[in-house]
Amino acid sequence: MKPNLDGAIWRKSSRSGSEGNCVEVATNLPNLVVVRDTKDRNGETLEFTPDAWRAFIRGVREGEFDV
Repeated sequence: MKPNLDGAIWRKSSRSGSEGNCVEVATNLPNLVVVRDTKDRNGETLEFTPDAWRAFIRGVREGEFDV
């Protein structure tokens, strides 16, 4: 079942290009963090628990996903 995203406040990365090709994240929904592609705002979303999202962000900051 797709979550109700009414009231989601979407933020775009400060590192996104001027073309707007990036992702947006909404962190204001109860017990849910949602990510979407700016090129298809009505398309599918990725959903995370707040704990999983924090773990992902921590891994990014610590270089866990660097190639």
